[in-house]
Formats: sequence, C-alpha cells, structure tokens
Amino acid sequence: MINNEKIFNKKVLRKTVIGITVVGDDREGIVASFTNFVFSKGGNIEKVNQNIIKGLFGMYLEASFSKKIDLDKFDLEIEKLAKKEKMSVNTHHETHTQKNIAIFVTKEPLCLETILDAGKKKLLKGNISVIIGTEKTLEPIAKKAKIPFAAIEETNQEKAEAKIIDICKKHNIDLIALARYMRILTPNFVWRYPNRIINIHPSLLPAFPGALAYAQAYERGTKIIGVTSHYVTENLDQGPIIFQDSFSVDPNDSLEEIKVKGQQLEATTLLKAIKMHLENKLEVHWRKVHIKSK
Repeated sequence: MINNEKIFNKKVLRKTVIGITVVGDDREGIVASFTNFVFSKGGNIEKVNQNIIKGLFGMYLEASFSKKIDLDKFDLEIEKLAKKEKMSVNTHHETHTQKNIAIFVTKEPLCLETILDAGKKKLLKGNISVIIGTEKTLEPIAKKAKIPFAAIEETNQEKAEAKIIDICKKHNIDLIALARYMRILTPNFVWRYPNRIINIHPSLLPAFPGALAYAQAYERGTKIIGVTSHYVTENLDQGPIIFQDSFSVDPNDSLEEIKVKGQQLEATTLLKAIKMHLENKLEVHWRKVHIKSK
C-alpha cells in the first residue's frame, strides 16, 4: 500500500515544462508581460535568456507547472498576448513520445541519406517529418523515402525563413538537423529553437571556421582533420559542441580524398549527435554540452 502511494505521489508531483520563445522588435515591458502571464497561470520560471541584436529582441523562457494545465488553452492565450504585444511567440512542450525532426539540406546527399537510413532501421527515437531544401536537388531522395519535401528557393533569407517557420509549425517540429544546409540562419530563426538545431561543421571547431575548412586544412598541411557537431546559436560556428571526431591525413592524400573521408565522418558524427539529443542525453549549461550519465 505504501509503495502504491509513493508511485501515486510521484505522478502528482511530476512537472509540466513549457519552453516559450518570444521574438520581435525590442522595447520596454516585454519581459514583464510574458513572465507575469506565466505567473498568472500558476507557473514558475526555470530559465530566462535574453538577446538583443540590431533592435531585434529574443527571449527564451522555460516555465514549469506542478498542477495539470490545459496546453491548448495555454497556447491560445499566449498567442493572444503576443498579438497584443506585437511579438511572435513559439511554445514547445513534448507531449508526444516521438520527437518530430526536420532536416534542412542543399545539394550534398550523404548526411541526409545517413539520417534517413537510420530512421528506416528504427534507430532514431524520433520521426522525420519533413525535409526542407534550398533547391530541388535532393527531392528524389525524399520522395523515395516517402517524406514530404519543401523547396524554399527564395534568395532573401528573412523571407525564406518566414516560409520555413510556417512549415516547422505545421509539422510541430522538435528538432532541426542541418545536413549540409548551405545558408546562414538569422537570429530571428535560431532564437525560436534554442538548443534544438544541430549542425555539422567540417573541422575541429573553433579552428578553420567557414565553408572552405577542408581547403584550409589541406593548404596548411594538417595531420589530423576532424568534424564537429554542435548546437546552432546566433554566432556562426560558435554554438555548444556536442561531439567531435577526426581522421589522420597521409601526406600523399589528395584534396578529393580528404573530402571523401571528411564527408563520411560528417554523416556519422551528425547522426550520433542527433541520436544523443533524441535520447535526452544532452544538457547545455554555460554554453557547454554535458552528457547525462543515465
């Protein structure tokens, strides 16, 4: 009887955690408006992060609720508040057991194919819901896998991201994987998915940043070349590092041979980071990723 009471109490005391992202023009009173809303619903503020870049305000609130809360009603009411304050709001609460994944691509197929293969083999604790490309090069791969593909060919990144945001909302996306997505995401987008966008970079960051990492390493005669999976922040290639791996370089290796080795390692390293995230093994504290022991 005592054991049953303990189990019951654990269920009652389990918290509901809601992530709230607010983005819009910077002005006074926004923080108070949204924190007060959380308090009015009986919630506690667990985390608050704020950023301002060139007049753009971004805030991430993590609110916990010890009592049962109507999530649909909460979302509806906070949307009304956001409209009143002329801000954009996103809420994130993982009520489903399978996280929804969006894969962003351009034209390099290996990372995408590796993730899709893992999904087909049931190796991911998540559902690949949509593939979004900057062009249609990889659309046949998506069609073969029977996964929706959206080509956002808009060259203006802000306009492109507005369309991408709508797609991600439609599919209730929990995690975004950048599988050699060759666009730089703006703070307006990144702030909406804090520690939920994973990128792969072809070097051991912070060395050799940028798109020509392999060429820089080749020109410098590097003996070891690596790749880095990391969470995306508003600062290019400077997000919290999740996992790194490397391979040795023979002096006789050509640049093409180095690229082939690197691209293979990119795919496996990105997949490992995605799996760790989906299995809730990662925590970010003070810009560092900590791997949970259990």
